[in-house]
Amino acid sequence: MPVLAFAAAIVCFHLVVRDMQREYYLTQAIMTAYYAIVTLGLCLLMGYAGQVSFGQAAFFALGGYATAVLTTHPLAAPPLSSGATWLLHAGVLSARPAADGVQTMVTLAPGGAFAVSLALTGLVAWAVGVPALRLRGHYLAMATLGFGLILYRLLLGTPFTGGADGIAAVPPWEICDWLTIGGRKADRVANYYFAWSLALSVWLLLRNLVDGRPGRALRAIHDNETAAGVLGIDTARAKLQVFVLSAVLAAAAGSLMTFYNGGIGPSEAGATKSVRYVALVAAGGMMHLGGVLAVTTVLTYLSLRDCFGSLDHAVFGAILIAVVSLAPEGPRSWLARWRRLWQRVAPRPGGAP
Repeated sequence: MPVLAFAAAIVCFHLVVRDMQREYYLTQAIMTAYYAIVTLGLCLLMGYAGQVSFGQAAFFALGGYATAVLTTHPLAAPPLSSGATWLLHAGVLSARPAADGVQTMVTLAPGGAFAVSLALTGLVAWAVGVPALRLRGHYLAMATLGFGLILYRLLLGTPFTGGADGIAAVPPWEICDWLTIGGRKADRVANYYFAWSLALSVWLLLRNLVDGRPGRALRAIHDNETAAGVLGIDTARAKLQVFVLSAVLAAAAGSLMTFYNGGIGPSEAGATKSVRYVALVAAGGMMHLGGVLAVTTVLTYLSLRDCFGSLDHAVFGAILIAVVSLAPEGPRSWLARWRRLWQRVAPRPGGAP
């Protein structure tokens, strides 16, 4: 089973870097898992619904910035009202020292900020998707790219969001005694297994989705939207639901990455990020969730490890061109091609070629 094989590879990677005393390699692996969640959602949107979106980086950044703002900007100042005190004891609000180390700052708790960021991103995706999904082909791609550019410029030029410096000092999210989403060295292994467990769970969820009735409806829309509508499929509703789902997955990844890194910058909303997500989905096979996950894992991890130095974009582009040229349907088509070639040249029983 591919999921079990991938899970075994995740465990083996941890064991190897631990034996090498290079556990700091897990930092980039954790970030890779969150980026993989973004591309898995985009794979559902592009490969099955047939909608090309260049807005995934914007939704990723929207989730991250909403989390950062809600956990770093004070909502109330002491003395607190009775209602605010009750919310503080209930865990909805969180109190911690302010930047001066003297006063107390009351903000939304990390769990609440995470939930609000998902709800906000879902609402924004719905507002963008209703008019944008009426478009088709490159018009839809241009509309989502425009949304991403607008958000990037707003984040870059707004002092409230930190401008070019972004937002730092985001507190970690203590989910339970053994898991805190944050950048401390002691929490690194737990974060590694949490991030990849979440990525594999998203993979399983989306695979079950595409194998069921919703997946058949999406494939019908991808093949011929007009014919799908004639068959009784509410194409507008189905496309909008998938668009919102992929946006919420990107926002969840952005929010969790913000907790882990302790901050976020406007570069996460850049157009280059969106183009990279689309390229990874194309290279992994747009209708192959496992291929997208594998390609995203390898290429993103190498890029985060700075294996190519200043030539990162050039090498990344060359690899993607080679993959798309040799295997336009993803790694699975490349393996199938080599399997057919091997069957032609491999010796048969009895010595016959």
